[in-house]
This record gives sequence, structure tokens and C-alpha cells, in this order.
Amino acid sequence: MAQRYFGTDGIRGTVGEAPMTPDFALHLGWAAGRVLLDQLARGQREAHNAARPCVVIGKDTRLSGYMFESALEAGFAAAGVDVLLVGPLPTPGIAYLTRTFRALAGVVISASHNPFADNGVKFFSQYGQKLADAVEADIEAMLDQPLVTAGADALGRAKRVESASGRYIEFCKSTARLPEGGLRGVHLVVDCANGAAYQTAPEVFRELGATVHTIGNTPDGLNINLDCGSTHPEHLAEEVVRRGADVGVALDGDADRCIMVDGAGQIVDGDQLLFALAEDRQQTGTLAGPVVGTLMSNLGLALALEARDIVFERAKVGDRYVFERLVALGGIVGGESSGHLLCLDRATTGDGTVSALQVLAAMARREQSLASLVAPVEKCPQTLINVRIGRGAATTLMAAAEVREAVQKVERDLGSKGRVLLRPSGTEPLLRVMVEGLDADRVDRHARALADVVERSAAA
Repeated sequence: MAQRYFGTDGIRGTVGEAPMTPDFALHLGWAAGRVLLDQLARGQREAHNAARPCVVIGKDTRLSGYMFESALEAGFAAAGVDVLLVGPLPTPGIAYLTRTFRALAGVVISASHNPFADNGVKFFSQYGQKLADAVEADIEAMLDQPLVTAGADALGRAKRVESASGRYIEFCKSTARLPEGGLRGVHLVVDCANGAAYQTAPEVFRELGATVHTIGNTPDGLNINLDCGSTHPEHLAEEVVRRGADVGVALDGDADRCIMVDGAGQIVDGDQLLFALAEDRQQTGTLAGPVVGTLMSNLGLALALEARDIVFERAKVGDRYVFERLVALGGIVGGESSGHLLCLDRATTGDGTVSALQVLAAMARREQSLASLVAPVEKCPQTLINVRIGRGAATTLMAAAEVREAVQKVERDLGSKGRVLLRPSGTEPLLRVMVEGLDADRVDRHARALADVVERSAAA
């Protein structure tokens, strides 16, 4: 059954519009608290290590975070669940602290790479992983019930965790496993996107010995992701070149994504970084299972991995689907071209700071520059065209005879050195037409012809 509120990455929307309103957040906190307590009572969830069950709540730097933090805190307290407030902290930091404190769940108030006017709520299980679909469904069902507070003697309490940032910084450092000398001699520029990592990420790299210059580290509640971070790495590239730095690291607003820049100012995306992580683990004998990308991962990544006898699998777009595929196949490394990378031998969820550390460690071990490390990935030309269609029409269009015939014609022409992908947008009435191959002109010609067929079919 389709969920009403939860998407692939929690609940998200424009602040002040349903569902991102304070009254909904209050009810959401209560509903989630009730579901978690019910699971605890049925033995489906491990008890907290203290006398009372609790959840961890963190946020990014959006101004609306204060409002939603208070509303969720009140909702959980009304359900009888204690709350540990950690303030602005990267999303993966909440996942880590949820495990550390043996909490019932972790709650993140963030809309990731979206502008400040949006916000969202996402949950982690007690194991620091995305909440299961079944639990999200239970929470949605509970939202239909009237909010009834626990008895006056059973209400939840809340307290601030002052050590949260320090704990998370130490965790990130522990994942690096750098050669002797750490990052001494490495000059980094770090773009924190005016987001959740503005305090933690620079400190991690500094404490490991790097010389660090930081940009995007002056959040004012309104400038998160604004012309900075992983969605605008061109500014980081300029700064790397201007300062003569070795490497640049760009995070997004909640710091679960990482895009990097080499010393010449060339942007290195998630596909290229994923190759570097996989090859390094292959060379150190620690690679397990296949590498998992998504339907949108560049063909150049697949070809580079194939040349090194590394099995590559594709999952649906979305880090939760990459995670599920990795777990099912026994893999440890996967990710998306957007920079959302998973290193399951280091963390339970995507972590931009941890991902950057893995790449820096590979550079140090192999005594190579970032450019040299990712050079084997020759990005294939890719054309993506969004075709506007009627709502709910995607399935019918993709099954239409004329569309299927057009797709097959392109696939025959490209052979094994190209791909065609038709994918409906998850948020807009669009059908995304993507063609990828070795020749840019041929790819562009095929994509436009296929988009024309889809448009004609949609208008018929």
C-alpha cells in the first residue's frame, strides 16, 4: 500500500504547508513514540540501557528546525518517551548516537540538499539504519488516532547532550584507518554547505593532521545549501585552485553526501569516488560482495569496475535501495552519483565525512593524487530529458507499443556499450528519458528522438 507521508527519505515538504507544520510534527512524535513503545512491549525492540526508553533528536541548521524540534519533543514526551536533544549534527551522526545510546530510534530534522524553505523528518532504527517500511506504515496508521497523552507520572523527559559533537568527531576519526602520519601535509578546502557539519567536519580533518580551510561554515538559518556545498561544487573548485590546495570536500546540508575536487579544480562525483573506494578495498583484500550503484550510475563506472573484475549491480534510485541491495548480496560499498556513498564496513548509513576520509586514506596508502585515483573512470556521455506527462500516466506510457519499439531500436543501435532508461519522477508528473553511450552526438540524437516518441504518445 502506498504511504501517505513517508517517501524514500522520510517525510519532506515546504515549511508551513502540510505535512510540514508544527501540529503535524507534534502528532508525528506522539505516533512514532506510541509505535516504538508498542514494539518494545511486544519484544520486537531491545530495551534501552537506562531505566526509561528514549529517542535521539538532531537537526541541520534551518531556522525551522527550532520549531520542529520543540514539536517533536512534545509529541514524544506525550507518548511517554524520553528525548535526547543533540542540536545541529550531521544525519549520520544521529545514526551513530542512536546506536551508542541504545535508543529506540533516531530522528533527524532535515531536508538534506533542499533550500531552507523546505524541511523534513526522517527516522533511524535502533541499529542506525533507515526505518523499515513496515514501521513507517505503523506510524502512519497511528497518525489516524487521536493524540492521547500518557499519564502525568509517565510523561517523557528531555535533556541536551553536550558531548554529541565530540562523540561523533571521534567516531569519524576512528573510521579513517590512515597510514602513519595521518593527513599531515595534506591541504584541504572543506565546504560545509552552511549545514549540519559546519562544526564537526573541519575539526575531524584538522585533528587527523590536515591543513584545513573552510567555506560554507557560517549558517544563519536561511543560507543552507545556498550556492554552496555538494549541489554547487563549482565554488569549492574555484577555492581549491585559488589556494593551491590538494583536495576539496563538499558536503550537503545534512552532510550525508560528499563530492570532491582534485588539485586542478576538477569536480569528482559520486560515481568516480565509488570506483576509488571499491578499487582500494580490492587492493587491500577487504572488498566483499558486489559494488552497488543505481539505475542512474554512469556507464563509465560499470566499465571501469568490469575491467578490474569487480562485480557491479544496479539498484533503484535512492540510498535506501542501495543499502537493501548491498545487504542482500553481502556487499559493503555502494552509492549514487550525487555523492551519497555507503561504506558498510565503516558506518551503517551514508556519511559524507567518512566517505571523504576513505578516499583520502586510499590516496595516502597508494601515494596517488585524487585525479590519478579516479582516472580509470571515463565518464560516458549521458543525455537526460524530462517529458511532462499526465499524473499517473507513466506506467501506461512505458508499456505503449510505440514507446517500447523506440526503446528497442535505440538499444539495438547502442549494443553493449550503451543504455536506455525511462523512469517516472517520484515528485513531479514527468517521465525521465535517459540515453547513455560512448558517442555524445549519437546519445543526444537518440535521447531527443525517444523523448519525441514519448511526447507524441502522451498527447495521443
